[in-house]
Amino acid sequence: MVYIGPLVLGFIIGFILGTRIKQNPDSKLKFGASVFVVLIIVALLMAYQLGPFPYYTDSKLANGLLAALAGIIVGKLTFGR
Repeated sequence: MVYIGPLVLGFIIGFILGTRIKQNPDSKLKFGASVFVVLIIVALLMAYQLGPFPYYTDSKLANGLLAALAGIIVGKLTFGR
């Protein structure tokens, strides 16, 4: 059984954070495709290490963290400035 609460809240928080990521032309930092790949790899490792919330038995990963990652990517691609 998948619990919807952590998924929805994680996605909403991630979406809000993703919309706040802005490109600064004066900065030499770039937020390209390679950063998304590294972010996905690190988030998967963190979600595996965190594990599910106690008493949740739906998967071996922290679903809220993965939903927040998806929210960050969607927010950046949708409203990223």
